[in-house]
Amino acid sequence: MKRKLMLLMTCLMIGIGLVNAQVRKVTGTVTSAEDGLPVVGASVLVKGTTVGTVTDIDGNFTISNVP
Repeated sequence: MKRKLMLLMTCLMIGIGLVNAQVRKVTGTVTSAEDGLPVVGASVLVKGTTVGTVTDIDGNFTISNVP
C-alpha cells in the first residue's frame, strides 16, 4: 500500500511539472529605432497565432500562456 501511494504521488508530481512546463510568459519593451523612446500602444502578437497584447505607457508588454 505504501509503495502504491508513493508511485501515485510521484506520477502526480511529474504530471504537474509537465503541465506547468507548457505554459510560458513573454515580457519585453518596445522602443523606437529612431530615438530609443518607448512606444505606447504598440500591438505585440505571437507569430502564427492570435495571441497578443498592447504595450503600456512605458512600452512594456506581457503575454501569458504562450504556446
